[in-house]
Amino acid sequence: MNPLLPRVPILGVPVSAISLNDAVAAVDDWILDRQRHYVCITGAHGVIECQTDGALRAIHERAGLVTPDGMPLVFMARRLGFPRTQRVYGPDLMRALTALSARKGYRQYYFGGASGLPERLAARLTEQFPELPVAGTFSPPFRPTTPEEDAAIVARINAAKPDILWVGLSTPKQEYWMARHRDRLEVPVMVGVGAAFDFLAGTKRQAPVWMQRRGLEWAFRLGTEPRRLWRRYGRIVPEFILRASVQLLNAPTRPRRSF
Repeated sequence: MNPLLPRVPILGVPVSAISLNDAVAAVDDWILDRQRHYVCITGAHGVIECQTDGALRAIHERAGLVTPDGMPLVFMARRLGFPRTQRVYGPDLMRALTALSARKGYRQYYFGGASGLPERLAARLTEQFPELPVAGTFSPPFRPTTPEEDAAIVARINAAKPDILWVGLSTPKQEYWMARHRDRLEVPVMVGVGAAFDFLAGTKRQAPVWMQRRGLEWAFRLGTEPRRLWRRYGRIVPEFILRASVQLLNAPTRPRRSF
């Protein structure tokens, strides 16, 4: 955890009260210093999962950054005294770090998604950023891997020597995977970006900007994938609203912070 970047507890989860520029600068520093960190890109879904999963909450506490991926978390952080908090959305962070990597020669590795997706993502990004170094791609099986398979994956990634490992396994699977592998992978930065693989590869549509800014991205995603997502959002949205309302009602008045 970077002590210079503030965090705000949202339903007990320490969310980084930061901007996109703060996140990019932190990752740049970690690569230059060859530190090992992982980044949890967390919205209401991740926060609600942490309410009943103490291990997942601990993973967030140990993360180098827990970025506010959704506007509900941004609204909460601002109400709790951190007015400069901005949304650090997974696809936006990926675009920004890809641009930085193309300039500085940071090597990228894309891990996750269905067969062919990481390769398609790498191709799309190198079209936009021809100087981007791609260290490798890998689509793991959907089933749990055996210890032998896992050791082979670790050896494969380490041999590629990436500077940033992008993990697209969805929440909470990707958070558990990053936490378990941080000390085994010789990678300065792992970033769990979930659906950003599909969005930037062009296999799924993103919500319109006006919906993103109003915290309605969940409604767009539910409309595009109702059979897969209705159970998730049917639980998460009302539970988050209820718990967040209770926290705000009980929160002491705090001075508004600048950072």
